[in-house]
Amino acid sequence: MSLEQFESFSCPYCGEANELLVDVSGGAHQEFVVDCEVCCAPIVIRLIIRGEDISMDVQRENE
Repeated sequence: MSLEQFESFSCPYCGEANELLVDVSGGAHQEFVVDCEVCCAPIVIRLIIRGEDISMDVQRENE
């Protein structure tokens, strides 16, 4: 299994597709803020990693 993999998600502000490089070695529960590649709005990303399965929750920063 690779320690990094790309995950796709839609921006909760503008709806455009974004890609995120996930470092699975960073722990089973990860949370961070990234900016949308299109509209630059801050997006809160929460990850739960179980083996090769990644669950991603994407929200606006102030939700």
